[in-house]
Amino acid sequence: MTDFDAGAATGAADYPRKVLDLFDAYVHGALDRRGFLNQCAAHVGGMVSATAVLAALSPDFARGQVIPADDARVATSRIDVPSPQGHGTMRAYVARPAAKGDADLPVVIVAHENRGLNPHIEDVARRLALEGFMTVAPDALTTLGGYPGDEDKAREMFATLDRAKIGEDFVAAANHARTMPGSNGKLAATGFCFGGGIANLLATRLPDLRAAIPFYGSPPPLEDVPAIKARLLIHYAGNDMRVNASWPDYKAALDKAGIDYQVFIYEGVEHGFNNDTTPRFDKEAAALAWSRTLELLRQTLN
Repeated sequence: MTDFDAGAATGAADYPRKVLDLFDAYVHGALDRRGFLNQCAAHVGGMVSATAVLAALSPDFARGQVIPADDARVATSRIDVPSPQGHGTMRAYVARPAAKGDADLPVVIVAHENRGLNPHIEDVARRLALEGFMTVAPDALTTLGGYPGDEDKAREMFATLDRAKIGEDFVAAANHARTMPGSNGKLAATGFCFGGGIANLLATRLPDLRAAIPFYGSPPPLEDVPAIKARLLIHYAGNDMRVNASWPDYKAALDKAGIDYQVFIYEGVEHGFNNDTTPRFDKEAAALAWSRTLELLRQTLN
């Protein structure tokens, strides 16, 4: 095979299917960096091209930024939340529309991927703030010093954490957010990849959660599904065979329990299609999923 020109690729469809699958495995810990590069090289013409592919597929936070961190329309702060059943303390990024002053607002928990609270998730929190919500975006890496500024290092750190305790950290953050100054007590949650699983988990743990909106997230323990009171809006990527494999059993549990849910599978797009910092971003699917997300948040929180 001739060398693959990563610089000429403009979207996920320009990459070999096997390369995208290898990158998904790398991002989610099934392959280390060396393993990805070695296997990718066989599909793109060599190690030089494989290294270029990895750089091209990795997040570019500046490219994907929508609301700058210093945007005057958004008031931001950071808080520390006690989490006695989790890792002790969880730090969270809070964003709210500056024009609303100190008015009480509905709260949306924004749960990150398996790299902690990186600049992209903070940007998503600011985007939701400009839609009229107070957003609280916790960082599961708090106990290890917080997001380190490097995605590979963040993944390595995240893999060392106790997943059950991370869940408790997010439950603690959500419970705190409901009653913190500036909240009107109405609560919803959204999240992406690992964070999508957190949105599903929060739906089983918080009886007053009004909406849970997981993007390509794993289901909660199926035996806990009957506890869900929130309305669910579930987004899946059509090409995401790894995550989508869990959907039939989750659907059966939701149907059996009579849970109010909608599910959308966006055909032909990749896991991470809503993340506009990587080539896996799909503008059309992301815009549709985002509009559906905002619609449900407005229906359930306003």
